[in-house]
Amino acid sequence: MALINKISYTIKKSKFIAYYYDVTNKEELKQIWQNLKLEHKKASHIPYAFIFENTGGKSDDKEPSNTAGLPIYYILEQKKLVNKAIFIVRYFGGIKLGAGGLIRAYSNGAKEVIK
Repeated sequence: MALINKISYTIKKSKFIAYYYDVTNKEELKQIWQNLKLEHKKASHIPYAFIFENTGGKSDDKEPSNTAGLPIYYILEQKKLVNKAIFIVRYFGGIKLGAGGLIRAYSNGAKEVIK
């Protein structure tokens, strides 16, 4: 597991930090997620998505259903990236973004971190 890139951005007072990793198995995903949870104790959400050779997955981490993990997953799929994972840490800034706003925030973060 290796960190490839990391970016930060803010949308309507919510701070997002996107992490892009090389991963080979679910144990590495679990390790990364636990490390991010420790590093970002006050984060509201840490949704993620990953794709391996023959499987993939996603988590919204308590964001509304399919507004976080799925948009991240779609970007990995669209770019045909394998053995990669993107985790995006969100610190809620007090302004709700709505479903469309969340989808844009997470998919744009995923696009930017893999550039």
